Amino acid sequence: MRGKSLMIQGTASSVGKSVLCCALLRILRQDGLRVAPFKAQNMSLNSFVTRDGREMGRAQVAQAQAAGMEPDVRMNPVLLKPTGDRRSQVIVEGRAVGSMTRNISRICEGASGRSTDSLSGTWTAW
Repeated sequence: MRGKSLMIQGTASSVGKSVLCCALLRILRQDGLRVAPFKAQNMSLNSFVTRDGREMGRAQVAQAQAAGMEPDVRMNPVLLKPTGDRRSQVIVEGRAVGSMTRNISRICEGASGRSTDSLSGTWTAW
């Protein structure tokens, strides 16, 4: 059975989307659901290294912890780390693939699709 999804949106950065997600994940977990966070692409210099040596956004790590689970790069398949003028280091599925200024969308689509397919069969909601 395919898991259900809930999207949280906000009007800007730093308006509380990640904190709200943490709260909802904790509540749903306490209600007995198997839940997982997911953010297809994140731009942040704040990253976390998983047990298997892969890198993902810290917000999704906090959300995974709220859901009572181990952080998994499928929860944040694309991490963009700004390095300069319109340039970012691109982390795909936890591994650095280079520094880019464009054509990032093609990379994001493939990684996001693989992650959503994988997550949807594993958890009740994501």
